[in-house]
Amino acid sequence: MSDHASSDAASAADTSVTENPYGGAARVTGGPKRVRTRHFQNAKREGIKITGLTSYDQLTARIFDEAGIDFLLVGDSAGNNVLGYETTLPVTVDELIPLTRAVAGAVSRAFVVADMPFGSYENGPDEALHTAIRFMKETGAHAVKLEGGERSQKQIRRIVGAGIPVMAHIGYTPQSEHQLGGHIIQGRGEGVTQLLADAEAVQDAGAFAVVLEMVPADAARQVTERLHIPTISVGAGPHCDGQLLVWTDWAGLTTGRIPKFVKQYANLAGVLSEAANAWRADVSSGAYPTEEHSY
Repeated sequence: MSDHASSDAASAADTSVTENPYGGAARVTGGPKRVRTRHFQNAKREGIKITGLTSYDQLTARIFDEAGIDFLLVGDSAGNNVLGYETTLPVTVDELIPLTRAVAGAVSRAFVVADMPFGSYENGPDEALHTAIRFMKETGAHAVKLEGGERSQKQIRRIVGAGIPVMAHIGYTPQSEHQLGGHIIQGRGEGVTQLLADAEAVQDAGAFAVVLEMVPADAARQVTERLHIPTISVGAGPHCDGQLLVWTDWAGLTTGRIPKFVKQYANLAGVLSEAANAWRADVSSGAYPTEEHSY
């Protein structure tokens, strides 16, 4: 679903005609195309893969936006990757709001999804709607995401009924890791029945897309074939309509264990370590700064 022509259009002063990557006629535009919920549906219909990455700041958001990434998730994974928590469970709405605002303010094309953290929607539809409204009013996000299938159906329906798009999340749901017994693959064997029931529940409630995390590829294929909304894989194999990764895993910045499903495209930890050591050595030896770096 990438739209590299949008970047060219953004830099042009005059109105230009660019290709429509979502199907249909070419469009006339003087700026980049904003990804909307309808584009997710168009992508599924046309067989165009959807791309998503997490982002927690304006610097990475701008880079990913310019690269043509379709949606950015300001995930509660910020707990592990920004805030220094061991899990996502301690993350609060107040902690995610400034991160979401930074990401939403930095993009011109990508669709920004705000993650609703644990404890912000479990008490029922009223609480869920209150949280979703806060994200939409205070951050500029375009949608919210929450975990759970059948158990979250009423919450999703209430939020969607208020005009707020919802991305659902089923399979392995990190906020429920203690109930699930840890990082356990979901949807194996007879578990595929519950996975399909959860998928249909969120679709019926009005979700525009659903994340499938850590489920067998064949189970994800069954869900993808059954639903008319797009499925987004996080370790759910190649048969989904799109892929989402935590950017620090994908870019080699995360320390410790990397999930099996992650392909690393860079080693930023190594690059930054090398740069930091070189800078420290230059400062210690007096090689930096020099007159060239002085006013």
